[in-house]
Amino acid sequence: MNPSLKLFLAVIIALEVTFTTHLYTNVVIIALALIYLLVHHVNGRHLVMLLLITAIPALAIFATIAFFSPQRNVYFAWVLVTRIYVYVTAGSAVSLTTTPLLLVRSLEQDCHLPSKFAYGILAALNLLPKIRQEVKIIRIAGQMRGVNLHWWSPTLYFKAILAASQWADSLAQAMESHGFREGAPRTAAQAIAITRRDWLLFGGGLVFLQVIIVALP
Repeated sequence: MNPSLKLFLAVIIALEVTFTTHLYTNVVIIALALIYLLVHHVNGRHLVMLLLITAIPALAIFATIAFFSPQRNVYFAWVLVTRIYVYVTAGSAVSLTTTPLLLVRSLEQDCHLPSKFAYGILAALNLLPKIRQEVKIIRIAGQMRGVNLHWWSPTLYFKAILAASQWADSLAQAMESHGFREGAPRTAAQAIAITRRDWLLFGGGLVFLQVIIVALP
């Protein structure tokens, strides 16, 4: 499916699940999302870690609603738990099967996202590894001076922000030197079109979602 339509479908699913209390609908969506991830050969270890990490807030919500709330509604507790897993699995079905570059290109070409935002998002994503490395360098430099900069230290992040601002200026100059002009017409190195098959999958997914919401108890 087209990356933009896949993202919109995940957002619509999350919105509809938010305003409904259908336990079996949530279970079906979770199962389908997991099957989709397995079909696309997502790393099993990453998937298991994702489900285990999600279990921490899920268990906290379940215990709060089922045992410590005035009504002690076990059914609603399960609804909230499965709702969390719907958010996680539906989001993973987009993020783990679509590269950020492909998604941003699709949003730019198919949804007319301005180029400056598209390239800004890609620049931020590509700078993340460099920012992590810079944070490590700043901490090591502090330790060499006898100063321990913990992860909660404002000084650590202030220095990282200063370094990131310098990289941003360099990146802007590099883009201009390579011919980037805001508002100018651009060609696409990789054309991403929305085909009839994409629309059929998107529409079929929406129809199926409404059917299971209405049909399942």
